[in-house]
Amino acid sequence: MNKIFEIKNFYTIIFIISLLSLLIALYIEFFLDYKPCKLCIYQRIPYLIAIFITFFGRTYLKSLIWLYALLLTFFSSFLLSGYHFGIEQEIFREFSGCTGDSIGIIDKNELLKLLNSEVNSCKNVDFRIFGLSLATINFLLSFLIFILILKVVKNEKNKQKKIRRIY
Repeated sequence: MNKIFEIKNFYTIIFIISLLSLLIALYIEFFLDYKPCKLCIYQRIPYLIAIFITFFGRTYLKSLIWLYALLLTFFSSFLLSGYHFGIEQEIFREFSGCTGDSIGIIDKNELLKLLNSEVNSCKNVDFRIFGLSLATINFLLSFLIFILILKVVKNEKNKQKKIRRIY
């Protein structure tokens, strides 16, 4: 388990998880033809950001800023997927971007645009893996990665303290 927490290996693992998460989401959307809701699309953004952060983290290993950036990225992913999970479980109400509700639209061009677009409701779960929605899986994965990053940050801080003591 300690090999995972070596910083280079850790960045590589986060890179692979992020890349696989995006590729799986795109596969489900384009090859299995399940249309994502807006929150599903927004939940891809932290993984895309994580890919870039891991690249810089591997390049500039001595800087903890990349770990903090990953920490913030996966905390936001955790919150976003938690909100989506809450909508699916009817804990939270859907925001207006998740519905095809056209009550507030006055402009006829906007109404036509909305009618021609497919807006999936964020509370509908069309695709499941092992009985879990993708928002639920993302919620759990984001939390797990967040906890792992906290452990790596603690480990790296301890390493830096030991190095400072030597000098």
